[in-house]
Amino acid sequence: MQKIIFAAAGIALSLSGAAWAQGDAAAGEKTFKKCKACHMIADGDDVIVKGGKTGPNLYGVIGRAAGAVEGFRYSKSLLAAGEAGLVWTEETLARFITDPKGFLREETGDPAAKSKMTFKLTKGSEDVAAYLASLAPMMDETEDGNETGSSD
Repeated sequence: MQKIIFAAAGIALSLSGAAWAQGDAAAGEKTFKKCKACHMIADGDDVIVKGGKTGPNLYGVIGRAAGAVEGFRYSKSLLAAGEAGLVWTEETLARFITDPKGFLREETGDPAAKSKMTFKLTKGSEDVAAYLASLAPMMDETEDGNETGSSD
């Protein structure tokens, strides 16, 4: 019984954000080609990656609350995660794109949680997350030296 508990704890630790490796943005740009069937990356009229509109625009996703793109219809589970305080980081996004439904079930504690995203990226999720982080809105430095960013 103890072996099972320790094994489960080890799996949970290996799936935690701290265990995710830092991604390679250049590799992520190549891997993102799999994502553009559903997602675009655009800063207003400046289209960085022309893609589908089935999924939300991913420009500025890192640092944004989950479920926050105006006008996009998210699953109830993703909206609940965002309302509970989920903000996309490289680690959380990498975990999400590996298994969207499993991620939401873990984050919300709801065993019936669902995601509208059915695609699972089996390899390179941390690279895609690093690529998307590299496209984040530029931070403006204020006179007092603190950084401010554009909010989504």
